[in-house]
Amino acid sequence: MDRQIYNFDSLPMRSTPPAAPQRRSVYRAPQTREPRIGIIYNPRSHRNQGQDLACAGADTVMVAQPRTREEIAHALAGFARDGIDFLIINGGDGTVRDVLTMGQAVFADRWPAIAVLPKGKTNALNVDLGAPADWSLEGAIEAYGSGRRLVRRPLAVSREGHDDPTMIGFIFGAGAFTLGIEAGQDAHSLGFFNSLAVGATSAWGILQALFGTDRNKWRRGTPMQLDFLPSGKPVPRSASGDPARRHVLLVSTLKRMPMGIQLYGPERPGFKLAVLDRPRRSVLAILPAVLMGWRPKWLSRAGLHQLDAEGLAVDVAEPVILDGEAFPPGRYRVEQGPELTFVST
Repeated sequence: MDRQIYNFDSLPMRSTPPAAPQRRSVYRAPQTREPRIGIIYNPRSHRNQGQDLACAGADTVMVAQPRTREEIAHALAGFARDGIDFLIINGGDGTVRDVLTMGQAVFADRWPAIAVLPKGKTNALNVDLGAPADWSLEGAIEAYGSGRRLVRRPLAVSREGHDDPTMIGFIFGAGAFTLGIEAGQDAHSLGFFNSLAVGATSAWGILQALFGTDRNKWRRGTPMQLDFLPSGKPVPRSASGDPARRHVLLVSTLKRMPMGIQLYGPERPGFKLAVLDRPRRSVLAILPAVLMGWRPKWLSRAGLHQLDAEGLAVDVAEPVILDGEAFPPGRYRVEQGPELTFVST
């Protein structure tokens, strides 16, 4: 892992208070030190490929280019020892997930402010935070002093029976969502990225489920048991389809989704889930209108549930997805993670 120190010529200079008259005592305001900044740069992120990190040289900015989760943990520990005030993650949603996951043991409840440069293929978190799609490193550093602060609580996802660290991310899904991520890789290969990729794969999944037969993998559903946490009560289910299966599950704490999709209903913070029991053609036919905000009262009876919760226990027989990466089948606890402060424009 390369760890280098850079200066930025664009960092603001300290201002000097005007001199007071000689015959009067002079009050000198305490100088405000420049923030110490740690940057995790993922050279493999989609928009970083073949590009060098454009920096110019100083002692308040530290850059690490880790390639594994273990190297990320080592880099973050170094940042913590150096007392950073600002953590910049230069990568996509998967890089953010890995940095936040490995940062738990390092920062605990003393996280620095965080900024995310949207260098991945989808960058759903960046859509929610509202930073520019072409946000530069210099722009993020400037925003530390002049930008907005937004508090978000990500998802904390743990797999029962395993000692792996609790994963921290923002979009957890199962069922047809897993198929959608696989289709998304095909969309990326065709040149669709960010919100356009989300729209392309969503449309493809709806068409497959709408016109396919019950043998089509987009229609068969996934064995899945869903229970609210901490109560243990089962998540509501309609009478449609196999009661042991659900078609799709999506959980997130993001307020805004790509393309303005209202997957969970009206924009709001907190732990939200959307569940489709069975891909009934009558529901799929109106799904575009639902995703744009239409919420008929009979929607839940038809098998599409938009719910709020404190947490969720998920027992699933097929792989799940967290921020674009697949993880094995099993029983998962999905809860709210720590409060994190993000910097945006």
